[in-house]
Amino acid sequence: MKMTAVRLSAVYLLLFALGSVGLVYYVTNTATEIIEAQSRTAIEEEIVELGQVYSVTGIAGLVRSIDRRARQPGAGLYLATDATGRIIAGNVESLQAGILDEEGATPGAFGYTRYGDDAGEIHVAVADVYRLPNGMRILVGRDQSDTIRFREVVRSALVWSLAAMGAFAVLAWFLIGRRALRRLDRMSAASARILAGDLDERLPVVGAGDEFDRLSDNLNTLLARIAQLQEGLRQVSDNIAHDLKTPLARLRSKAEVAALTAENEETKASLDGMIVDADQMIRTFDALLMISRVEAGSHPVLKSTIDLAAIAADVTELYEPLAEEAGATIELQASPPIHIAASRELVAQALSNLIDNALKYGGSDESPAHVTVAVEDDGDQAIVTVCDDGPGIPEDKRERVVERFYRLDESRTRPGSGLGLSLVRAIANVHGGSMVLEDSHPGLKVSLRLPKMRGDGDGDDTDEG
Repeated sequence: MKMTAVRLSAVYLLLFALGSVGLVYYVTNTATEIIEAQSRTAIEEEIVELGQVYSVTGIAGLVRSIDRRARQPGAGLYLATDATGRIIAGNVESLQAGILDEEGATPGAFGYTRYGDDAGEIHVAVADVYRLPNGMRILVGRDQSDTIRFREVVRSALVWSLAAMGAFAVLAWFLIGRRALRRLDRMSAASARILAGDLDERLPVVGAGDEFDRLSDNLNTLLARIAQLQEGLRQVSDNIAHDLKTPLARLRSKAEVAALTAENEETKASLDGMIVDADQMIRTFDALLMISRVEAGSHPVLKSTIDLAAIAADVTELYEPLAEEAGATIELQASPPIHIAASRELVAQALSNLIDNALKYGGSDESPAHVTVAVEDDGDQAIVTVCDDGPGIPEDKRERVVERFYRLDESRTRPGSGLGLSLVRAIANVHGGSMVLEDSHPGLKVSLRLPKMRGDGDGDDTDEG
């Protein structure tokens, strides 16, 4: 029932069944009312005729006429009783109790038995009852058994038709619906491969010319346009890297050489400042370029089976000397191996950015930063968290800090470019994961959530670190 085609089929089947039941109910009730009205009209006509017989021939002639009519085949019902209820003439052996007590038309159908009926056989009829001056009772009616059988036949036909309709609906589902769903499944599988970064993949077109083919054609045209734009972006990025980054690196090298040979300390200090600024510009440029390529899908994401706990240990060990130099402490909480299918380079880059941010913004003026790194197993996700004891990030600004170049330090007095968390989020997204910012009380807790491997062999290669 999670599939749209099944739900639509079930809804249409239910609506058709309700409509059919309502139509059959209306038709059978209308037909029954018409038949009953015709029976009442026939009864009234016979009453008029019997009244004429009674007025001409008296009670004896009336009884003879009733007896004669009762012997004729048909649906007519006739009965004459004396004042005590003893049957004098007619084709009725017994009546439902109380029928002769009220004069006039019976309020509804009643049961009776005829002479010669099998034991337990009961008929249904409508009738008019009249009382003569001498106490005799006359009943004239029409058998309604055919009407009952008509209702039963119609209801039986309805049940069988609904059963057949349900069977044909299931058959049509297997022959037609499942075929359409298989095409949708192939389209979904192709879409998943495209989302995974395979921009050369296209949605299947079977050549039927139906709405699925038209949708696939339109989306394939869109994908071709996107691939063209991605290629253009890649070329622009490469050109920027060649035209700007390389001269910047050369400028840094020249400044470094000049600083080594400078005799004036003031000049050497200025050149060292230029080198620091150039390094910052190169890092900013590299971060921008990587974010753009990762988000655009042009950065090759070569996934392999990696141990997230081992990567966390390696990156933490790499930052321990930097933390010690800054007077900060960095603690890694022990964790068993947790394997994921991801790019080792990108995951290490994301974790490096988080630890670097924590060391920069953790602690306070009175105490150095204390950073904690932990790796957890959360069912279908592996989570690596980096906590610091700094001022944290206000909740109303957590959405903005992942934007490029946005910094809480509006004066820009601290080092950084405002691209660290943007890159972490881009890396999390390209792996199908997420980045979550929370309070650490005090400080900030950043969680990088990445999907775990679903089974052995999910990764392309094995890399235990």
